[in-house]
Amino acid sequence: MFVCAGCGAELTTPLSQVSLPVHARQNYGNATQLPVLMESGTFAVDPEPWGGPWRMWDEIDPREAEARGIYAPVYALSDSTPGASVIAPGDIRGTRLIPEKRSGACCGLDGADGPNMACETCDLPVATRVDDCSLWQAVRLSADAVHRVPVDGFDAAPLSWAELAEKGEKTPPLEPIATWGARMGSSHYWSWSPRWEAAAGQALAHLLVASQGQPVKVPRGLTADVFQRALDVLLPAGPPKRRAVLVGPGQPSPDAGVDILLVPVHPQTGQTWAPASPTVSAYLVPLPLGVWLWLVSPQPYLPVPASGRIPRDVLHDDPLPPRPNYLFRADRRTFHDTLVRLPAVRKPWLRTILENLTQDTSTDLF
Repeated sequence: MFVCAGCGAELTTPLSQVSLPVHARQNYGNATQLPVLMESGTFAVDPEPWGGPWRMWDEIDPREAEARGIYAPVYALSDSTPGASVIAPGDIRGTRLIPEKRSGACCGLDGADGPNMACETCDLPVATRVDDCSLWQAVRLSADAVHRVPVDGFDAAPLSWAELAEKGEKTPPLEPIATWGARMGSSHYWSWSPRWEAAAGQALAHLLVASQGQPVKVPRGLTADVFQRALDVLLPAGPPKRRAVLVGPGQPSPDAGVDILLVPVHPQTGQTWAPASPTVSAYLVPLPLGVWLWLVSPQPYLPVPASGRIPRDVLHDDPLPPRPNYLFRADRRTFHDTLVRLPAVRKPWLRTILENLTQDTSTDLF
């Protein structure tokens, strides 16, 4: 449970710690209504600063940037306090909004003016609520304004990899996206999942590093739909010299000649799965568990003959959810933010890819 650092008032319900989602900093679409970032009853610590004040890249010594884990130029770096705890808005208690901290947001609160929630008891600014269009809804508890207090009987051991492989929830690659501005209120359209686009942005940065500048081949099917087109554009043409496979709990061990392993990340601990007998020189590319589970065991969208009452899981023409009318695209910001934090980006060939993508914002890979 989190309490106010100023007066000790309780500010949240009891919470269990999980890993920060890959899409936590995603800015998706235009005038879209994204859902709540964190599951109710959970919190995650964001180790990096978020929000203002900002410093432009030319104001920062490269050695300072590297000390913060940034190995290539970025537009600007946040100078706020790191270590905010991110929770679902419904789990906050004992606070009030600060009206003058609304900033210039479009359809809600974007947190650009800093903490916009105060403790009801002592008026100390303790958190920032974010619920503007195109942003995931969350409350960020300021690390220097709250304290963590243990709650008896609320410590649950993380699930094992075997339990996650059996009971883990898959993340569908397609989902309806809500928008503002329709004549009759909100409307929806079917799209590639924002979660998948963010996951692909992170994994694509790692795949480039793992490629060592050579052509890469990923498994056929949905995995190829997500990664192969971008890899073919960004890497040199020619026969594949490095191979990537999906590996993880409950899956067969990889062949000795495999160079790259696409593996799940534990949703509670943030630990990347690794084989018991590591493949020599194999690079581990992290994927959120729900995305990985769908890739290793996709759910087919096929009508099934049925008699009597139609079961819930049988699709029928009422109508079928349409597929997006564009090819899959990784999330540009997640890709960029991941790549600049990988030391390998200092290599000339990777720096060239990054600079070309930074200058060309029109590419349809993102």
